Amino acid sequence: MPLKSQKSSPLVVVGALILIIASMYWARPVLIPVALAMLLTFLLSPADTALQRLGLGRVVSVALLAVITFSLIGVMGWAISVQMKEFAHNLPGYQGNIKKRIQDLQVGQGTTLDKVRIEFDQLIGDVTTNAVSTGQAREPVPVTVQGGRFSTGVWQFSPIVWPLLESLFNILFVAMLVVFMLLERDELRNRAIRLLGYGRLSLATQALDEAGQRVSRYLFAQFIVNACLGVVIGLGLFLLGVPHALLWGVLIIILRFVPYIGIWIAAIFPIAVSLATSSNWWQPLSVIALFVVLEPIVGMVIEPMLFSQSAGTSKLAMLIAIAFWTCLWGPVGLLLATPLTACVAVAAKYVPQLKFIAVLLGDEPVMQTSVSYYQHLLTMDPDEAEAIVEEQLRTHPVEHVFDEVLIPALHYAKRDNRLGTLPDYERDFVYKTTRQIVERISLPTAQPTSPVDAAAGTASDSSALNDTATVSVDRIRILAWPAHDEGDTIALLMLQQLLDPTHYEMEIVAAGKRVSEILQDVGQKTPTLFCVGFIPPGGLSASRHVSKLLRARLPELSIVIGHWGLHEKVNDDREALLAAGATHVTATLIETRDQIAQAMHPHVKLQPDSMAVLVQ
Repeated sequence: MPLKSQKSSPLVVVGALILIIASMYWARPVLIPVALAMLLTFLLSPADTALQRLGLGRVVSVALLAVITFSLIGVMGWAISVQMKEFAHNLPGYQGNIKKRIQDLQVGQGTTLDKVRIEFDQLIGDVTTNAVSTGQAREPVPVTVQGGRFSTGVWQFSPIVWPLLESLFNILFVAMLVVFMLLERDELRNRAIRLLGYGRLSLATQALDEAGQRVSRYLFAQFIVNACLGVVIGLGLFLLGVPHALLWGVLIIILRFVPYIGIWIAAIFPIAVSLATSSNWWQPLSVIALFVVLEPIVGMVIEPMLFSQSAGTSKLAMLIAIAFWTCLWGPVGLLLATPLTACVAVAAKYVPQLKFIAVLLGDEPVMQTSVSYYQHLLTMDPDEAEAIVEEQLRTHPVEHVFDEVLIPALHYAKRDNRLGTLPDYERDFVYKTTRQIVERISLPTAQPTSPVDAAAGTASDSSALNDTATVSVDRIRILAWPAHDEGDTIALLMLQQLLDPTHYEMEIVAAGKRVSEILQDVGQKTPTLFCVGFIPPGGLSASRHVSKLLRARLPELSIVIGHWGLHEKVNDDREALLAAGATHVTATLIETRDQIAQAMHPHVKLQPDSMAVLVQ
């Protein structure tokens, strides 16, 4: 349920979003460390909770987690720096192998690969020159004193010193934020709720819990998967003889937090190094095969088994979000794209003014199946509409498809035609296609019976055992009348398919018959039960009128009225229809089927869960 608030102009909402995005860009030196700290806090929260459940106090568990986490980060950072320094030192020695790889491809003069070779030669030349120059002795830097101040060439190193100091400060700042956020988790949550107001206490709590659980669950599960994959691929690279396998394994763990593309960005580096260092093509091709085989197994088999799309965003929305956050915050934004987008999606879900963001980002279906079916019929695409029905039939029972897909689509067609937005020929096309689909649906030979039919059938079978001859049981005769038009006839055809033909004989009269003709049919055919079916709009007054007349002429006749397709209107119209003479008023085909069975077998009692009523 979204947070209630006053309506705002769309221009105000868009202007506020632009202002927020601009503020996030200009304040990124402050916001990036805070976002990184939040990322680590979400990642460590499940472990912190587990330690506290084991009996450790909050302070002890946070301190233990902080020491372990930042020690691991420090060790990994040191190992990566050593690997990178060794890689940079060995880079000039890879020139011969790379030239040989390019020559193996038979590069023609002036081609793209030839230009790459020329650029690489220049790059290697520059690297070699720099390496030699750095090994030479530097001249002493003169130092003089002017007016009590030092004027020294050491300030020439400020472009290197200050960024290092800034990075060190940011690391310490992030570490402190993580510790205090873990210690003050409940306090921060309470302050956020207080900021939103106590009047929204329940919804604010739901929003914060959903955001925290969604991001924490996603990050923790993703970290476990990334770590396992990084270890496996790193070990595989080591066994293949690829230099600096540890560096590439850690890079996989980090970059795979970027959905869909991170793993392939990480794969570029070991593949390139393998091409540069190996003396044949076997090793590079093996490295490529390692990624091509393992990543699909993890992404398509293992991850869906361990956790679903916990971030709650669609694939396309996530790719766009990655581009947005990368443009906004650079490499850090690339790393934080998933958790930040998940938080934005949760916030948009609970704020009415941001509902369009929730629709754009969410992974939930934005269109109901009935609407999708109806939309394809509006585009005169019956094949795709039938494909939707077939897909639903593979995963749902036929009565569910009737009640949740086809009946609502008939209601949409009637409504739009009544409003003048759907021409008669398009409405008739919807009716014709839906009728053809209903007639083509093949039900099992043994029709699924209602709970009443099953109980009645059992009783009949047990009594039949006492007779030596086969006893034929007359079927119950039902006369059905579509109260308004062809759409009601189609709905009654669906009901006919749901009734067991061994127990019921249902005749559907033509739509458009006058009430006097219906009364005459009932008098001539003497049905056991009379069924009226209609889908609003239209049919209510006719149903009430015919019920009143039939009840006056045939007081003992059971009259079941199916008021289908608009569930919220059934309760409003039920009393009027019952007062007019109806025995039962039902809202779905399933309920209508069960009520017919109950009316024909009143001695059999339905269980509370036997009356299958679909509630939207």
